[in-house]
Amino acid sequence: MRRRNWRFVSAGIFLIVLALAFYFVMAANAGSSTDPGELMRLTGSISGGAIGLSVAMILIGLIGKKV
Repeated sequence: MRRRNWRFVSAGIFLIVLALAFYFVMAANAGSSTDPGELMRLTGSISGGAIGLSVAMILIGLIGKKV
């Protein structure tokens, strides 16, 4: 039997929400930047990395620990 780690799952979901909020806040402010294309490329890279990490956390949490 495996026991799920709900702390990992909830932290992963919270990190996804934070990454999406960061992306959309930066997208709203990109117009005032001197290089909006580069800003959004960098923002997308950072948000994508955070979402990838959070998906891994969710999967590890759902697989769980052998009891």
